[in-house]
Amino acid sequence: MEDLKIKEKTGRLIIVAYRLPFKIISENDQVQLFQNSGGLVSAVLSLVHEQDGSPFNSDEKIQWVGFSENSPEELEGQNLANDSFQAHPVFIPSDVNENYYEGFCNNLIWPLCHYFPSLAKFDDAYFESYQIANKLFFDKVSEIIQPDDVVWVQDYQLMLLPDMIRQKFPQNKIGFFFHIPFPSFELFRMLPVKWRKSIIDGILGADVVGFHTNDYVEYFLKAARMVSGYGNKLHYINMSNRIVKVDSFPISIDYRKFNSAFDLPDVEKEREQVRESLKEKIIFSVDRLDYSKGILHRLHGFQRFLEIYPDWHEKVSFVMVVVPSRDSIDQYQQMKSDIDQTVGRINAQYGTINWQPIIYQYRSLSFDELMGMYTASDVALITPVRDGMNLVCKEYVASRKDKKGVLILSEMAGAAAELGEALIINPLDNQDIADAIIRAFEMPEEEQTKRMNAMQTRIREYDVFAWTNDFFTQMIMLEQEHERLRQVFLTNKGIDDIRKAYAASSNRILFFDYDGTLAPIVPDPSKAIVSVDTKKLIMDLAKRDTVIIISGRDRYFLHELFKELPVHIIAEHGALIKTKDSEEWTLNESYEENWKESIRPILDIYAKRCPGAFVEEKETSLAWHYRTAEDQEYAIRRAQELIWQLQSFVQPELNLQIIDGNKVVEVKKTAFNKGTAARSFVEKGDYDFVLAMGDDTTDEDMFEALPSTAYTIKIGDDLSAARNHIRNQQEVFHFLKFMISSPEE
Repeated sequence: MEDLKIKEKTGRLIIVAYRLPFKIISENDQVQLFQNSGGLVSAVLSLVHEQDGSPFNSDEKIQWVGFSENSPEELEGQNLANDSFQAHPVFIPSDVNENYYEGFCNNLIWPLCHYFPSLAKFDDAYFESYQIANKLFFDKVSEIIQPDDVVWVQDYQLMLLPDMIRQKFPQNKIGFFFHIPFPSFELFRMLPVKWRKSIIDGILGADVVGFHTNDYVEYFLKAARMVSGYGNKLHYINMSNRIVKVDSFPISIDYRKFNSAFDLPDVEKEREQVRESLKEKIIFSVDRLDYSKGILHRLHGFQRFLEIYPDWHEKVSFVMVVVPSRDSIDQYQQMKSDIDQTVGRINAQYGTINWQPIIYQYRSLSFDELMGMYTASDVALITPVRDGMNLVCKEYVASRKDKKGVLILSEMAGAAAELGEALIINPLDNQDIADAIIRAFEMPEEEQTKRMNAMQTRIREYDVFAWTNDFFTQMIMLEQEHERLRQVFLTNKGIDDIRKAYAASSNRILFFDYDGTLAPIVPDPSKAIVSVDTKKLIMDLAKRDTVIIISGRDRYFLHELFKELPVHIIAEHGALIKTKDSEEWTLNESYEENWKESIRPILDIYAKRCPGAFVEEKETSLAWHYRTAEDQEYAIRRAQELIWQLQSFVQPELNLQIIDGNKVVEVKKTAFNKGTAARSFVEKGDYDFVLAMGDDTTDEDMFEALPSTAYTIKIGDDLSAARNHIRNQQEVFHFLKFMISSPEE
């Protein structure tokens, strides 16, 4: 971590979450704080003790902004702080909170993200209240934020907040973490257009956006592309003036707390009582009451087990604890009623006077009771139909200091990506659950130990403290990436330095992109013609230096433009090369034929669906142009769909590169690009001055590939690997004219 430390941090950490991390109880005009011990609180507390490498000052108290059920009058004049936290309550009117929290968050976003779209309720009043509530959180952040503070926004209740903070406080670092599953685009697009755009743009106000699994990351990146038009490169979204890093950070638990609890006297006592009172094999599950937890499906799977394995009757106890949650809501009351009836029916059908197959409790468990059940049971049955992560399965694994027990885990839980040694099942498949139970009962102890060891090692090494460190390490690395790609516009002194270096050198090589660099970008690509003055300037340069025109254009267009000039030409992003003293074009040796016929029909279909778009076939690439499309907003949406289809469908098989260019989507072979072509020229000569200028995403390959001594210049203000920027294409001529003028003595 030491090498990631940028400078001494003076800012504080501000956590913004829907809830405060403690209950505020007022007695006799005195306020007491009762801190909860949730995973997020534990994780955040660990940051207080991290002295090195954190992007904030860990000597300062953590500022926590969250909703309070207390009235402003109750808390007026009270110091809401303890040793670790300073609380900043947000007061939300009850009618707004009802539509915001119960409405938008729990009646719409929760079911939609957990793949229950039929339960999602779309109500304009919900979104209005969601906006109002996010603004109330923003107002509180605005009151307390200071320069250099780092803000970490938590979860789906506050998706609009990162961009609100970004707009007013662009210099502060902002993180966002999404704690539930991010849905596939087919579900996300069910949201009204305005809502989904507000959500994507809101989240992208952050510098680092975190999800639990890579699947959720990919779903979000697709939504960002389809809704707001932002592509990504290796999970970095370049938003022109800044970068957003989107990545997976699987949240975890305090491993040591759960592992060491095995030996606590109270836990031992609970364990012994469970073992004495229950049958020889114990299955355990614990969940909050929610339709995403798959409780009824689990019961049906256990019923299937009892049905096909009668030899196990009277030898197994299934202890199922359901923790009360939202049971004042009709839907949840109905779910509880269904669970009650199903348990009663199974117990009546299979139970005897001496044996109750399912021991069902609707209550919360104390920590000691929970540990007693975890460590006494032979099997943990964790079968959500959709879960962002699920920490119960990690707690169970961590608690088994004896290395015994078997975890049966739903493939729909985010944790399944990490805990592959569990028996992974489909929670909707009753037979699969039944088969897993018998397999767990028959698993030899040495195999149980082997699986537990592997899972424990993983959870121990990436615990909840590693999770927070990982997130903020990415924030620091992003700071370094910003530093690398920062926009440094050439000053008069900078231009003069380049002019002096040019004059002092004797063997120079210059690379020029065409569209947007030598010629202006225009709606019709065929009309983008270099000016007479610029062409004359290129001729002057080519007489004394090695000049290379490097473009995505086809060779016929470039040859026609530059045939009288003594320049080398690289066409189609490095696929075709013509040296100045030859009439022949050389095809890149890495080029492979016979790939276009499978791609061309896809591009043609998209062109037919988008009036004004057209397909250009070059020798070594295909380009889908939409600069001339009638409806640009519609065309951008179509372009994003096309890119997504190409990336997910054809790229793995055909080794193609999909280039998201300036109003053009281009497909070519991956073995070459502007970078490989430019480097091949530089390596052939002993050049003491290298200059490259370009404006497009394709020019980034060239900037990255050239030596660190090269002068690389990006046209425009997009973040770039180029070391310098000039503001627009019109300045290119003046820059070059000045560069070749004689420096003053």
